[in-house]
Amino acid sequence: MAGGGLLGLLALGRRAGQLDLGVDAVRAGLQAGRVRCVVLAANASPRALEKVMRLANGIRVPLVAGPDAEALGARLGRPPLMAVGVKDRALADGIIRQASPWA
Repeated sequence: MAGGGLLGLLALGRRAGQLDLGVDAVRAGLQAGRVRCVVLAANASPRALEKVMRLANGIRVPLVAGPDAEALGARLGRPPLMAVGVKDRALADGIIRQASPWA
């Protein structure tokens, strides 16, 4: 699911300060153990995917499919975003229930 429900949950997380935005911030959050799930843009670059996926898979953080980078960034008040890390456990659980796993 890459539609409005996911984006709405991410917008709530943004307002609550519970997101790491962008590949570098997500990687830092994963390394620090604070990210509970990662939303990847449907059109994320192979390099961005490799940087985030290897780290997330290594520590068993769920990866979910999001909309394209432009839609992610626009909804969160940022330029296009290829990756978003969710820090809040309850929010991450809700996103995981609504979204499709990254294939």
